[in-house]
Amino acid sequence: MNKFLCCTLVLLDISVKWTVQETLRPKYLHYDPTTSRQLMCDQCPPGTYVKQHCTLSSETECASCPDQYYADEWNSNDECQYCNVVCKELQYEKEECGNTQNRVCECIEGWYLDLEFCVKHTECPPGFGVAQQGTPESDTICERCPKGYFSNETSPEEACHKYTNCSSLGLIMVRKGDATRDNMCQEDKTDKSDQQCEIDVSLCEETIFRFAIPTTITPNWLNMLTDSLPGTKISEEAIERIKKRLSPQEQTFQLLKLWKQQNKAHKAVKNLIQGTDVCENSVLKHIGHLNLTSEQLKILMENLPGKKVGKEEIERILKMCKSTEPILKLLNMWRIKNRDQDTIKGLTYGLKTLKTYHFPKTTIQGLRKVVTFLHSLTMYKLYQKVFSERLGNHIRLVKMRRA
Repeated sequence: MNKFLCCTLVLLDISVKWTVQETLRPKYLHYDPTTSRQLMCDQCPPGTYVKQHCTLSSETECASCPDQYYADEWNSNDECQYCNVVCKELQYEKEECGNTQNRVCECIEGWYLDLEFCVKHTECPPGFGVAQQGTPESDTICERCPKGYFSNETSPEEACHKYTNCSSLGLIMVRKGDATRDNMCQEDKTDKSDQQCEIDVSLCEETIFRFAIPTTITPNWLNMLTDSLPGTKISEEAIERIKKRLSPQEQTFQLLKLWKQQNKAHKAVKNLIQGTDVCENSVLKHIGHLNLTSEQLKILMENLPGKKVGKEEIERILKMCKSTEPILKLLNMWRIKNRDQDTIKGLTYGLKTLKTYHFPKTTIQGLRKVVTFLHSLTMYKLYQKVFSERLGNHIRLVKMRRA
């Protein structure tokens, strides 16, 4: 019983497949003169033609198309079509004539077919760039260069280019660009020794900023601090970038640094600068007489934790710092490389091992005095005067840390 059922299913499957194939195969109506009957004959597949029509006793006989003839679809034709396409001037044969397709011609590179002739792609003039490059079937599409972009050439391929950012290359812009020309940049030939040696945040300012960092930071702490600061407010976008880029303990320092940069002319920032003058003078008293050599600066850097300022950078510091002590610039660059880490903590760590390098005692003593002073009651009172009286209850005062 099971064998009979199995055989039946196999035969049924074959029958269904044969029926589907017969149904899908295209047919054509043919009059048989011998029997005077209308017959449904099978069409011939692409690449062939009908050599002999079907009869009551035989199927359609197909034959392959000869050279230079083709049939690109199922058909009931008595002959194939002739490959009649001829490539014209400025065209090349993209696809040869075959038994299933006619010859295909295409315009050479840089040209496109317009009606029956190849026409050269349009070249976008200066002030315009290519929005869409031309193809063998379509012309170039040009568009006027938008603000901040330019094109100074005639081209069928080049898009508009963005203005060069002079400042990112360490250059100054001497002529602003327009739609047909780029920004003109050149090296600033003025004496940059003092400017290059500038420090974004001094040791005194950094200490004051870090006094403002609470021991526990709530999610909305930066927003509360921003609302409390006088002058131009820090944007929400800048606050979000600070939150994503820095750890919670470093966010307050970065925010206050940004606030100082945005409000250079504000009275509060001027008061901050004036309030730190006494501090800066005290720091310079301790290290102003320390004429450290290149090797000594390199040893100091090797003993600081985290990422190092390179030897070549240290050499540049010595060359460009004329009015500012190289050691202050070195510590500033170290802080920047280490994502605004606490400079005083790093310096305290480094001083512990300098003795093993036979480092000058006067230098070690001077640096220790700087650390002690920046953790002193004087600095804490300066912080209170500059910030806590202005910000009220929004900033939680932190306990002094002594060296």
